[in-house]
Amino acid sequence: MTTLANTSQSGQSQPQSSQAAPFLQQVGAQIKAELLLTSRRGENILVTLILPVILLIFFASLKIIPVTSGSVINFLLPGILALAIMASGMVHLGISTAYERYYGVLKRLGATPLPRSGLIMAKIVAVLLLEVVQVILLGGIAFLFYGWHPTGSPALAILVLALGTITFAALGLAMAGSLRAETTLAVANGLYLLFLLIGGGILPLDHLPAPLAILAQYLPAAAFTQSLQAALSAGAPFPGAALLTLLIWMLLILVVAIRAFRWE
Repeated sequence: MTTLANTSQSGQSQPQSSQAAPFLQQVGAQIKAELLLTSRRGENILVTLILPVILLIFFASLKIIPVTSGSVINFLLPGILALAIMASGMVHLGISTAYERYYGVLKRLGATPLPRSGLIMAKIVAVLLLEVVQVILLGGIAFLFYGWHPTGSPALAILVLALGTITFAALGLAMAGSLRAETTLAVANGLYLLFLLIGGGILPLDHLPAPLAILAQYLPAAAFTQSLQAALSAGAPFPGAALLTLLIWMLLILVVAIRAFRWE
């Protein structure tokens, strides 16, 4: 009887482990596919890697950023990092997912053993891996050529990066799941240009016209940028208001993305 019971228990435990392994294998295969597709899309490489590097080198070399205190690179690097993460989540993820939905790729993936949760997980992990490359690339250039050294709070910086990633990835998925592919393309690029101009990453908000500066500080781009600038600056006050604004935007956009996203 004991032997039969042990055999029965082991037989019940095997399906759980046997189900987890294929799921992880499927997610891993999809992550590889996402990264491979990203590497083959020249426009994605341009927006997520090349353009942020060009912006960093251009504005850091010319020294035309009106910074009142501290070095230009200490102000500029967090802003360019924020723009790079916006490009990864909102532009790259949003546009690529929108066209996958348009061409029926998502519908066909739904017929495979990979569940939707696995697909979303794979896309998020692929974006995170891309962001690791962005951080290393931009941080390395700032360190080697402009004398930047990491300061501030690493824990707070990681928290801000995580909140920003979720916010703009959710924004990209919300557009991809509710708008036409062509509309997503236009809106994502338009928002990116708007956030580049009034997000506080290149031009400080206090140098904008007063009404525009007031509006900008309540947008997710400025909240993300200001939080990251404070996290990477030694002795900077805790960015409570900006962090709260970013958190509110993250929750709102997540709700919209969940409710509005359609797979077909």
